[in-house]
Amino acid sequence: MATSDLFKDKSILITGGSGSFGQAMARRFIAENKCRKVIILSRDEWKQWQMRQSDPIFNHPKMRYFLGDVRDKERLIRAFNEVHYVVHAAALKQVPAAEYNPTEFIKTNVLGAMNVIDAAIETGVEKVIALSTDKAVNPINLYGATKLCSDKLFIAGNSYVGARGYPKFSVVRYGNVSESRGSIIPLWKKMIQEGAKELPVTDKRMTRFWITLEQSVDFVLQSFIGMRSGEIFVPKIPSIHITDLAEALGPSLPHKITGIRDGEKLHELMISADDARHTIEMDNHYIIIPESYTHDLHLLAKFLDGREGKFTPEGFAYASNTNSEWLNADQLKTMLAAG
Repeated sequence: MATSDLFKDKSILITGGSGSFGQAMARRFIAENKCRKVIILSRDEWKQWQMRQSDPIFNHPKMRYFLGDVRDKERLIRAFNEVHYVVHAAALKQVPAAEYNPTEFIKTNVLGAMNVIDAAIETGVEKVIALSTDKAVNPINLYGATKLCSDKLFIAGNSYVGARGYPKFSVVRYGNVSESRGSIIPLWKKMIQEGAKELPVTDKRMTRFWITLEQSVDFVLQSFIGMRSGEIFVPKIPSIHITDLAEALGPSLPHKITGIRDGEKLHELMISADDARHTIEMDNHYIIIPESYTHDLHLLAKFLDGREGKFTPEGFAYASNTNSEWLNADQLKTMLAAG
């Protein structure tokens, strides 16, 4: 998907921009060369240096690098100066780490979200999209709970913008991103390269939603174009069995069942049955409508105007184990080889 003229001559800032998603999005913006500049905000100067060394595109004259932490609102206000659009990708994400370091996850994922919202309002940013996760739906772990709080904060942020009507805040929620930093694929690849005789699998019944890095960038760009404020955008993506993924990477290797980790689910959920009551289905995605809109017919009509979606049926839930679209081991093998 090509970027829209929506981004022409605009300055875009990506929090957590030296991560896998931030780099993929920055590369897309610079390659198409419509925007005014792309600003990478992250707290690790070493990762920023690595990013700049990894590809000449990241030294393009339109690229900017800004050291800062979403925990520091004053620094965000400085960074957001003259910025039109913000992609909030910064987060602490590792589920087991969250269980043992809850206060650190709260500081970054919850208080950091509050700071991004406040800074965007104070500096007059036009649009903000925050990245969420399937783990925010009916969370059973601390990481998911912090992202649920973050989602709620960004949706509520639209109530504080005043008569000027911006910034507009929306959320994009999707599942596991293949080969993102910290995911299982790089770990398994490393083990295979080092001569592993088996691959660790937590539970052979486990399923996950699957999206590639490029698809996640496409979906965020699409959401920027379609957002009106307050939506949670959820893409229609396939599911995988974790055993099929292991088979695709190491077809001759047996699986060692290690047991589910602290705070982990067997299956993931992107839309709960409760959220489905105020969710509309579009061609390639779902939109969760702010629940408050469903109590105001005027707001709801304005929100739905021009959107050719239909409300999801009673009892609908979008879960990785009941998904209608699946990738098998052969399809995964082909995709991994192409990537």
